Amino acid sequence: MLAFLELLQARPGLTGPEIAARLEVGERTVRRYAVRLCDLGVPVEAGRGRYGGYRLTPGYKLPPLMLTDDEATAVVLGLLSGRRTGPAVGKAAAESALAKIQRVLPKDLRERVGALEEIVELTARATENQRPSAAALLTLADSVRRRRRVRLAYRSFAGADSERELDPYGLVFHSGRWYLTGHDHRSGEVRTFRVDRVASVDVTEAVFSPPGRFDPVGHVLESLAGVPYRHEVEVVLDTTPEEARRRIPASMAGLSPDGRGTRMTARAERLDGMAQMLAGLGWAFTVVRPDELREEVRALARRLLTSAEAPEAGSSRLDE
Repeated sequence: MLAFLELLQARPGLTGPEIAARLEVGERTVRRYAVRLCDLGVPVEAGRGRYGGYRLTPGYKLPPLMLTDDEATAVVLGLLSGRRTGPAVGKAAAESALAKIQRVLPKDLRERVGALEEIVELTARATENQRPSAAALLTLADSVRRRRRVRLAYRSFAGADSERELDPYGLVFHSGRWYLTGHDHRSGEVRTFRVDRVASVDVTEAVFSPPGRFDPVGHVLESLAGVPYRHEVEVVLDTTPEEARRRIPASMAGLSPDGRGTRMTARAERLDGMAQMLAGLGWAFTVVRPDELREEVRALARRLLTSAEAPEAGSSRLDE
């Protein structure tokens, strides 16, 4: 929307198709941007007909962007961290936003903010995940708020393309990825979709009512825990459910009380990794299934025992 506003200032009179091509969005999205700017108090005029151009009302001037030191710091830190850890929709968008903000700041504040950008270091590992398009993210968020059904063009993990009609209940950001959850009319179930795999989204006229007290975060985490990896795992942990929940995320496994402790159910692509995770928890546990996990636990125990009995590096044994 800010890029649209810049076009209106630089090239008044551009048509809807021209703006859509420059912003790489649909013409319907351009019309939504114009309406949204008007709602925010920026008067946008649109010429009649398909080839009518957009422009700001003659004589209207945007007020200067006035940020305090704290506000400028908050914006810059948010862009820097989002660019690295995932919430941002793309590195290019974050870079251009930083550049625009710096252009309108007073000289002294601009230099101080520039120093912050140059020297700040983040310990979080840079995410390699695909970023969703800003247009899809904004359209979905608006649809969730207005309770409007959407039509998605979606590509699955296996690369299969499909079209879905969805009542969107919520957007969730988790572990560097954006997820959309809602009622999928094709399957008749509440499903979870990755937003970066949404090729296009169209808002329909249909309105829906979400179920009462629906928890989008809880549903997304449960969905991730149930991803159909190769192996089904069931283990009884020698600890309470409360303690287990502090250490084991809901996105990793389901936890329920058991007479002997806490029953953990999960799925895993590799059982050696599951054995290492269980050993790292520090609790005694009993493997219910599969039998192959027991073998991986035994193999891990043998490796650990071998490492514990190995002579210290650089030392030698003397025969007595």
